Amino acid sequence: MTSNKNHPVTPETRKWLNTVYDGVCIVDKNHKVIFWNKGAEHITGYTDEEVANSQKETDFLEITDENGHAVYINNRHLSDLIGNGDPHELKVYFTHKLGYRFPVALYLHPISEREDQQIGAIEVFRDISIEEKVQHIEERYKKVIRQYVSETTYKEVIRAVNSKDYGITAYNRNLTILFMDIVGFTGLSEQLAPEKVVDMLNAYFTQTSRIIEKNKGDIDKFLGDGVMAIFKDPEQAVRASLDMLPEGLKTLNRELKAKKLPVINLRIGINTGNLIQGNIGSKDRKDWTVVGDVVNTAYRIEESAEPGHILISRNTIDRLSHPEKYRFVKKLYLKGKSNIIKVYSPLDPGKTNNKT
Repeated sequence: MTSNKNHPVTPETRKWLNTVYDGVCIVDKNHKVIFWNKGAEHITGYTDEEVANSQKETDFLEITDENGHAVYINNRHLSDLIGNGDPHELKVYFTHKLGYRFPVALYLHPISEREDQQIGAIEVFRDISIEEKVQHIEERYKKVIRQYVSETTYKEVIRAVNSKDYGITAYNRNLTILFMDIVGFTGLSEQLAPEKVVDMLNAYFTQTSRIIEKNKGDIDKFLGDGVMAIFKDPEQAVRASLDMLPEGLKTLNRELKAKKLPVINLRIGINTGNLIQGNIGSKDRKDWTVVGDVVNTAYRIEESAEPGHILISRNTIDRLSHPEKYRFVKKLYLKGKSNIIKVYSPLDPGKTNNKT
């Protein structure tokens, strides 16, 4: 192929193109391959001599889509390119001489003798197998990591990795904290085999996670049998608690019964206020979380709730659009706090009540 003294690709150009790692293929207007560089040989396994004995590229190189279906039969991609003169880029799969398929990024550009007359085309292609493998690994990694950290933590870590200073800032924020746990979990866990305890917790956490995420909350952490969730909007936190009690719990208990596991009961506490959200921990192990009195109070409110009930602080009630739909329950005198905490519960549908 390269010995023709009238070869349209000059010796200097051939020499330069043979130093390119990418595959370069030049065809005439009849799709006959007139140049096949060393990069193309390395990528496909087909030598310059083998290509020279073929009438068309598709005589020796099979081109398919990601599902293995043949595409661009009879060099249609080249016919279209030479016909309309529009350069474009494709992702296709080549079949190596040894028989395996691999993805390539294929760039096509017409060769023109005059502005309006295409006399051939140049194809530049690159094996993207490694890039695709890395991308798949990254996608699996992200999927796995998302199972172990909260949505907010994941986003902050990605932001930190992509930032110039690789730092994460702490913020003062007004947020709503929801705590939930299983009533009498210690006794239940002592009666069950370890694998049954895990099955029960996984079913409970799955149901809880779906409801919290549906209401735009972020699970900060699982605490034994407890869940700590963060909401920007107190309305959404309360809505999540109402979705869980009682209907969500009924659905969960039906699932537990079907698995021959004991049914459970829950309690929920909600509080709202200013707190610190940031990257907290040791030099080697950190957690993107929230700290402050608001968090501690939310936890203690949840501890004070009766089984199957929701307790909501006055701080949260004051931020709701319909506070009349909640009834005053009691005052909490929490150890270490000078302020009395008033807590409320949702009224039955159709009833209204004034705050105390």
